[in-house]
Amino acid sequence: MTALATLDHVTRTFGSVTAVDDVTIEIREGEMLGLLGPNGAGKTTVISMLQGRRRPTSGTVQIFGGNPADAASRRRLGSTPQETALPDSLRVGEVIDFVGAHFSDRRVTAELAEEFGVGEFLKRQVGSLSGGQKRRLSVALAFVGNPKLVLLDEPTTGLDVDARHSLWAVLRAQHERGATVVVTSHYLEEIEALAERVVVMAGGRVVADDSLAGILGRVGLRLVRLETDQPDRVAALEGVSHRDGSDYFVRDSDAFLAALVTSGITFRDLTVRGATLEEAFLSLTEGAR
Repeated sequence: MTALATLDHVTRTFGSVTAVDDVTIEIREGEMLGLLGPNGAGKTTVISMLQGRRRPTSGTVQIFGGNPADAASRRRLGSTPQETALPDSLRVGEVIDFVGAHFSDRRVTAELAEEFGVGEFLKRQVGSLSGGQKRRLSVALAFVGNPKLVLLDEPTTGLDVDARHSLWAVLRAQHERGATVVVTSHYLEEIEALAERVVVMAGGRVVADDSLAGILGRVGLRLVRLETDQPDRVAALEGVSHRDGSDYFVRDSDAFLAALVTSGITFRDLTVRGATLEEAFLSLTEGAR
């Protein structure tokens, strides 16, 4: 498949802080790509460089074969940032028309608004909308110019559960219309609902780049925390993915606990919970950091 955008060994620093560290990603035509990771992983910085709003400190960023900083390279790009600032005094239809006027091949205002659930608000001022309604409008604007590539940074911020699910359905429909879509999120559920391929970031680096099924297999872990005088024996039990101090990451906590009890290993202060995305991936990649 054709690469629409690439980051090639890209690093971005802000003073003494390295937000993105030697990242290489290829975004291919027709993909629904999820960029997943905890807050502060570097996802938004990657998006901002693809949008041309920030330049890499080192490495190369290209979009449609050109420099994202050049307006000509961004003509087929649609995007929605994490934070949305829309003019309160304009009506919803006026905002869509204003943005759409910048594109030669634009969507019909009423049709686009209806798809994204803001059709009934076309004559209302933006300032009268709820936070969730403003968010849906902001995401709709990313698609007004019939873009080939769309970058959505945390698109469901501020939406309730029902609204999130409705927006996911709309995004899947836009992808089926031909848009290549990149979605950033720190919610595994959101990426699972949307993405076919997933790039996971942690600490400014890419720690995994795989199909959705491959990623789910790696993060579907339970965390068992216990105190024992025989940690190596516990770590050697069947089903243990890896150990981090007193934390044992397992795929089947019931099977692990059964093995632990029958092993004769003495333990205390045992707790079991789901591993967070950050815990699972930072622990999985500890040896590579």
